This record gives sequence, C-alpha cells and structure tokens, in this order.
Amino acid sequence: MAAARFLVEGKVQGVFFRASTREQALRLGLRGIARNLADGRVEVVAAGAEDAIEALARWLQHGPPAARVDTVQREDFDAAAVAAAGFTTG
Repeated sequence: MAAARFLVEGKVQGVFFRASTREQALRLGLRGIARNLADGRVEVVAAGAEDAIEALARWLQHGPPAARVDTVQREDFDAAAVAAAGFTTG
C-alpha cells in the first residue's frame, strides 16, 4: 500500500473539487480525505495501490471541469496514518 498527500492550488474551492476527487478516488479503490484549507487550497490524502495513487495524481492536475488547477504539490505519506474507511470529504 502506498500513500501520498497533495496540495492543490488554483480555482479549486466552490467548483465541486472535493466531491469529484472523492468520486475519482472511490473509482480507483483509494481511501483518504479531501478537504478545503483556509488559504484556498484543497488538501488530498490518499492511500491504496501505487498505480491508483498515480492515476489520482494525474487527475488532480486538472480536476473537474469547473476547476482551474495551477499547481499540485505531492509528498509521500505514511499509509498506516490514513485511517479513514472509504474516502471522505471534510
């Protein structure tokens, strides 16, 4: 199992970014969380198969149709720390 934390910047709040990310993550069999940050970014933490994490990383580069993604920062994350059962939004 692999895990990663992403910080997505751009027009990513108020455009169904978290809900769309959740749909993508569930489709890929991932678990984790997507949440808005006070500074306007969206944080995504996901755990699962490495190829699924990579597919989510590619999707996050553009997000849903109404979004405008400027940058995506990625860092490895402790898969054991992702304790959510399923994929949640916060």
